[in-house]
Amino acid sequence: MNIGPYTIAFAPLLPWAALAVLAGAAVLVLALGAWRRARGLVWRLAAIALIFGALVNPSLVIEKRSPLRDVAIVVVDESPSQQIGDRAKVTEATLATVTRRLAREPDLDVRIVRAGKIGPDEGNVGTRLFGALARAMSDVPKRRLAGVVMITDGQVHDVPTGSRDALARRIGAPLHVLLSGHKGERDRRLVVAQAPSFGIVGKDMNLTVRVEDLPQSANPTPAEAQLTWRKDGGPLHRRMVPVGRDVTLPIPIDHGGPNVLELAVAPGPHELTMVNNRAVVVVNGVRDRLRVLLVSGEPHLGERVWRNILKSDPSVDLVHFTILRPPDKQDGTPIKELSLIAFPIHELFDVKLDQFDLIIFDRYSQRGVIPESYLENVVNYVKRGGAFLEAAGPTFGTALSLWRTPLGEILPTEPTGKVEEEGFKPELTALGRRDPVTDDLPGAGKPGQEPSWGHWFRQIDARVRRGVTVMRGAHGEPLLVLDRVGKGRVAQLLSDQMWLWARGFEGGGPQAELLRRLAYWLMKEPDLEENDLRATIEGNRLTVTRQSLEPDDRPVTVTAPDGTASTLHLTPTQGGHSVGTVAIKEMGLYRVSDGSHTALAAAGPLNPIEFADVRTTDKKLAPVAKATGGGIFWIGDEPVPAVRRVAAGSATHGHGWIGFRENGDYVVTGFSETPLFPALAALLLTIGALVAAWRREGR
Repeated sequence: MNIGPYTIAFAPLLPWAALAVLAGAAVLVLALGAWRRARGLVWRLAAIALIFGALVNPSLVIEKRSPLRDVAIVVVDESPSQQIGDRAKVTEATLATVTRRLAREPDLDVRIVRAGKIGPDEGNVGTRLFGALARAMSDVPKRRLAGVVMITDGQVHDVPTGSRDALARRIGAPLHVLLSGHKGERDRRLVVAQAPSFGIVGKDMNLTVRVEDLPQSANPTPAEAQLTWRKDGGPLHRRMVPVGRDVTLPIPIDHGGPNVLELAVAPGPHELTMVNNRAVVVVNGVRDRLRVLLVSGEPHLGERVWRNILKSDPSVDLVHFTILRPPDKQDGTPIKELSLIAFPIHELFDVKLDQFDLIIFDRYSQRGVIPESYLENVVNYVKRGGAFLEAAGPTFGTALSLWRTPLGEILPTEPTGKVEEEGFKPELTALGRRDPVTDDLPGAGKPGQEPSWGHWFRQIDARVRRGVTVMRGAHGEPLLVLDRVGKGRVAQLLSDQMWLWARGFEGGGPQAELLRRLAYWLMKEPDLEENDLRATIEGNRLTVTRQSLEPDDRPVTVTAPDGTASTLHLTPTQGGHSVGTVAIKEMGLYRVSDGSHTALAAAGPLNPIEFADVRTTDKKLAPVAKATGGGIFWIGDEPVPAVRRVAAGSATHGHGWIGFRENGDYVVTGFSETPLFPALAALLLTIGALVAAWRREGR
């Protein structure tokens, strides 16, 4: 039995079973005496009680207690939404007031926990205050917790759920909420309702967005807002959209890889922040299939190599024609006896020309098969954004050369009329070692070293009129030239000997990798751009990479999501790459520019739930505060509540005040024990009671 620090303890001299038997016998004796109305029954009862008291051997234990201080925890919300308006200022002022008032309370320790900051590598987690509170409470017994104060805007995303009793047990003390914002706040936001993760290159992708003015009215007045968007840092597009309704935007996907879309809506009549008036969407452009038209001007040893390389790629749809019987070949064979398929010139070069992603002419010469009007179509196709590759044969240096047709307008070289028939190893030029198409090509070797791949034995001599020479052949003459024409691209290979690599001659060479890079450069693959700026984010660091054909030591400007700009110097690395890294601290879209190119990189979630709704609210935390007996106060509109210490079981909040429980916890540092029935005193009292009973019965 415990009464405060006092405890009555028992140390029986006999087992409890034996005492129970003796107690039963004593009860029978007393009952018999009572039935016979014997005198001295009271003294007998007293004697038996004294005997049993001595046998039970009770003692009084007095604990020596040392009181423990209670703990109050103050959780300060430092999430990005707390930086809106004057919330941060109100929060810090409230923290100073609350901690000052708590410091006046005796036997109370105060712990301040700052939480809610979201790093760029933490994902879309929102504001998490209860996780921080749990860590702060991990070494505090709940019997010492006096109360918890949260200074926040109420937009908390890890609020525990459950029954009222479960919430009360989880916290174990009153939770008071001090809201840093104002009642009735209003805001406009841009919501991305539906955004596909990928789009087909060459087609439009439908993006669904909605402009909302919060709080939404049951019968809103029809209104419009100006929506702007741009892709990959390009020009702005503007459109008026209705407020409160889904709007579908057709966005063109014109290249593979990430397509970064930036959207923004004009300010509304009431704004808390412009952060949620912007949104970013990244759509990966994928090609449905690469449609390639390969025209071989005549059968030759390398023809099958081109076909095999292209057919080995499952993403390529290849249409291949070999001209076996040109119009000038007349051997008298009747037409009905020929098993050749007629070349569908009109269908390929007029009706369906724009359906091809890449056109390859392999050792094709002008022998009257394709009329010049159709070759004009190819020229216009390239200028509109198409891709053309010529693998030249010996006829390129003759009167039958394609350079003498309308295609000469887009070809980057002019033949000299000579054909080199000697062995040579293709080598990378200085620009070729910086161009992504040929940079680090397997077997190229280091500058000044001979490549490890095999020899070729024919090269068509030509003068470069424009473009970039990335490979050279015999006597250092141009072998592979790349050029841009209008919106399209052209590549010219001045040899028909690539088949030697495919056959493994002298160890072969990287013909498949070279053709793959050529095809995707012609198809404007972003990773193969020869002059480009790229930005990527890993963890909390931003890495900027510049790809350039010429050395470029210009610094780049990095613009953070909050608009602050800084300068970053890049360090040259392998090939045409220069790299620089910088630490980042906040989520959002980072913009990198060197004056000519712009790169975008998103840190953390593109559209974080932290800014989905930035209005101050009491609805999320109200169930927890009510379950624990805490109160909710709008410190943005009202004075900071006073602090009181309250007894367990009493009200813990009221008008203008918050209460912290007095737990009275302690630790026992020692104890003292005093026997309640000393042996000598018990013996004398028992003898006295028996004598008194004998005398009473003897009368």
